[in-house]
Amino acid sequence: MLRSLLHSLDYNSRAHFASGVLVSGAVAVCGVAAVGGALRWCGMPLLGGTLFLGGTLLLGGAALLALRTSALFRLRLQPLRCLFLKSAWAVLLGVLMLNAASAQTRQIPVPIRVAIVGLVHGHVHGFLEQYRHNPAIEIVAVVEPDAKLRASAADKYGFSASQMFSNLEEMIAKVHPQAVLVYTNTYDHRRVVEICARHGVHVMMEKPLAVSVEDALAMQKAAEAGNIHVLVNYETSWYRSNHAVYDLVHNRSIGDIRKVVVHDGHQGPQEIGVQPEFLSWLTDPKLDGGGALFDFGCYGADLMTWLMDGQRPQTVTAITQQIKPEIYQHVDDEATIVLTYPHAQAIIQASWNWPMGRKDMEVYGKTGYVITVQRDEIRLRQNEKEPEQQRTTKRIPAPYDDELAYFRAVILEGAKEDELSSLGTNVIATEIMDAAQRSAREGRTVQLENTK
Repeated sequence: MLRSLLHSLDYNSRAHFASGVLVSGAVAVCGVAAVGGALRWCGMPLLGGTLFLGGTLLLGGAALLALRTSALFRLRLQPLRCLFLKSAWAVLLGVLMLNAASAQTRQIPVPIRVAIVGLVHGHVHGFLEQYRHNPAIEIVAVVEPDAKLRASAADKYGFSASQMFSNLEEMIAKVHPQAVLVYTNTYDHRRVVEICARHGVHVMMEKPLAVSVEDALAMQKAAEAGNIHVLVNYETSWYRSNHAVYDLVHNRSIGDIRKVVVHDGHQGPQEIGVQPEFLSWLTDPKLDGGGALFDFGCYGADLMTWLMDGQRPQTVTAITQQIKPEIYQHVDDEATIVLTYPHAQAIIQASWNWPMGRKDMEVYGKTGYVITVQRDEIRLRQNEKEPEQQRTTKRIPAPYDDELAYFRAVILEGAKEDELSSLGTNVIATEIMDAAQRSAREGRTVQLENTK
């Protein structure tokens, strides 16, 4: 039918028909590719890719039909070829631009709207210097009662006056953040969580969770009532070496855990030159919970609870000292905590007297051992017959390799909470720290309830 129709046309009409088929095909594929790119941009890559493939096939069909028409009726091919090549290049350029725009859009995550609550924890400055220009976060407000600290932060980090608040409730009512990052003293954590829970605002705070088990349980109750996430950020949660230890323990490469020794601390907060506002509450037993005991003992309590899959210890025994009472008059600067389990023991050494900063642990199993070496390496000996090996550990899968990416993924994408930072693990860690404080004060071993 098509052949007879074309036979009835004169030469110029046949040429126009072939050219029209090519141009129509080029226009059609551009349209289909545009729709496909838009669907990919909206988060439907399968449908978008299918439409793009369909458009490409449509262009190919149009080109074959036009060339077949040219061959049947001996039309001059050179103009058609030129037109086809120009059309193809136009389509290719359009598709490349669409794909580039789509890929760029996919790489820019939807930012999480957060407020900074507190400027008295020294870690806030590290966070702001590293993340304040990250496209994954939008810092919408800063809350700090101290006017001098607010002014200093606004000047240093470029916050506007409208972003600065002295009152948490007022900030939430005006700004409506999705989440807050807490850099207050530890004692204030409970108040922040209870306020945020009433407004459905998620929370991530710097370690430790609380100064007492009473506060920890109150925060857990508030979080459940407000249906919010409450996460606790430890530097060691992002250490590849710690995750490698966890994997080795759980794939039984060193046998069942028998003994864990955790070392955390540094030369002392005054000695390393922390900010005055940070030092003032670190050395206040009410605001910090204790000195080195709470500041660094919490790391070992968190890690051991994680390694033991949430099992609570049977007993907690602690000894604290003031080796430098001329500097730390009101809190301890040296602490050792011993935890016992039915078939394992943990020794947590928290100190403001190490000759250098350290955060490492030794895990001894029934058949072998593994020792962390800073952030990324381990020393492993799997059994008596094999020599010790030092290994560089594998990367932690995203988003569990970065505090901001992790927090955003949990809140906005429904990612599963990591047990290291979870509220459940940290309630147990606080229970351990509370018992350690009582043990050191009373000079006795504390048996945890319901573990007899």
